[in-house]
Amino acid sequence: MSEVIRLDKVSLYRRTQEEFSYDLKRTVLSFIEGKYRKPSRKLILDNIDFTVVTGEKVGIIGSNGSGKSTLLKVICGILEPSAGSLRVRGEIAPLIELGAGFDPDLCVRDNIILYGVMLGFSRQEMLERVDSILDFAELQTLGDMPVKSLSSGMSARLGFAIATDVEPDILILDEVLSVGDESFKHKSQARMDKLWGHNTTILVVSHSLGFIQDACPTTIWLDRGVVRYMGKTSEAIGQYLEEVKRHDALTIPQ
Repeated sequence: MSEVIRLDKVSLYRRTQEEFSYDLKRTVLSFIEGKYRKPSRKLILDNIDFTVVTGEKVGIIGSNGSGKSTLLKVICGILEPSAGSLRVRGEIAPLIELGAGFDPDLCVRDNIILYGVMLGFSRQEMLERVDSILDFAELQTLGDMPVKSLSSGMSARLGFAIATDVEPDILILDEVLSVGDESFKHKSQARMDKLWGHNTTILVVSHSLGFIQDACPTTIWLDRGVVRYMGKTSEAIGQYLEEVKRHDALTIPQ
């Protein structure tokens, strides 16, 4: 199997609120007063190394603030690494913030076509898919309405329908497996099951350890921006839960 995602010593710094709020006037005054200190940056991802091959299903676990969603955004190209190198082969469909990339003033149909073209599909291919996508998203009568008229739930259903209808080379999921009402959840789960059976490469962030255990043979445990373990899912979950217990024992009064 060929390599489709490779990260070599990838690090990412994020500016703190202090750095965002620093202006030229304050900087000059602080120099004059001898109080200047360089605004701080926070290390979010620290020297990340791993490789994913074609068709692999990889879970990503870790506590809140460990850098999981940031890592996915780096892989998708939404964020640029501060250091290191990233290589991705194939078209990515990111289900990170469903509907976040839509143009609110364009109609639903045009957004479907635009999204698909951005994923590397031709306009003609997307025109042929519009009706099936609208049908799956349960938006058949709203194709000519501007996206800004949709509710957040409708936008989420539309984003899910597009990204999973085009069957990308790489599917990126960030806690988006329970979209819509119960009926739609069943439909979306059935579609996800179909994708899992194909040769699609999938990276998924989830707090549901049971889902990760069942769906992903390989798992990355991310802890404060560092890959603490990547390998067999049962081992990754076991090590992560041990760390959670250790942390709770230190922080919860006896």
